[in-house]
Amino acid sequence: MRSVRAVIIAMVLLVGLHGCDAGRSEGGKQPVELTVSAAASLQDALKEVKTAFEHEHPNIRIHYNFGSSGALQKQIAQGAPVDLFFSAAVLPFEELKKEGLIDSTHEKTVVANELVLIVPKQEEGAIQSLDDITRAKRVAIGIPESVPAGIYAKQTLERAGLWENVEPRLVLAKDVRQVLTYVETGNVDAGFVYRTDALVSGNVHIATAVPDEMHEPIVYPLGVVKTSKHLQEARQFYAYLTSEQALKQFEQYGFRRAH
Repeated sequence: MRSVRAVIIAMVLLVGLHGCDAGRSEGGKQPVELTVSAAASLQDALKEVKTAFEHEHPNIRIHYNFGSSGALQKQIAQGAPVDLFFSAAVLPFEELKKEGLIDSTHEKTVVANELVLIVPKQEEGAIQSLDDITRAKRVAIGIPESVPAGIYAKQTLERAGLWENVEPRLVLAKDVRQVLTYVETGNVDAGFVYRTDALVSGNVHIATAVPDEMHEPIVYPLGVVKTSKHLQEARQFYAYLTSEQALKQFEQYGFRRAH
């Protein structure tokens, strides 16, 4: 009798455990991790967005892969497992669209930014305009071939007629945050970053803002990557990133709403 009773108890326990597992699986409650490849200039704002989103969706975890938009675009094109792409420029985003890698029903230009020329805090006043940049011994910009902020900086210098003068003194950076670090540490005399980058640092001074007409529009397109293995959850995060709540969070970090 004892052996029969033991078998019955074991069977009840197994059924109960199976029921618990099934309950966790229902409704997509199993934990899902999304990988979001995003421009380096978005990292501070996106960390706050992540906290708010995960609080509302406890079964979804967000992992960010920050870098230059051009480098991130190449990673996705080569098959990197990415769920969403948040670019700091139109061109890398359009390249992925041409390759059919962006979900056309879930793409939108979300925010905009402004290019500024910064100097180390202790050198405040040494450079106050674009023309003053000719006094600098070293100027940092993102690599124009892959870093959108570097592309905008080159366009600015070319349109100002300063490119040939400044080019021999350029220090190229892998992304806009590396430019910020070079200026913060005094390794360069000036650098071009976005206003949002300058605002998060207490060690730099904005010498001047670059007029919008000096370069292509600085906008940030966002899209769900078609090859995502978690399309439902990726679209949920996309919806949040384009919501009024998220836009207000971006504005707190100096971004403007895209028109």
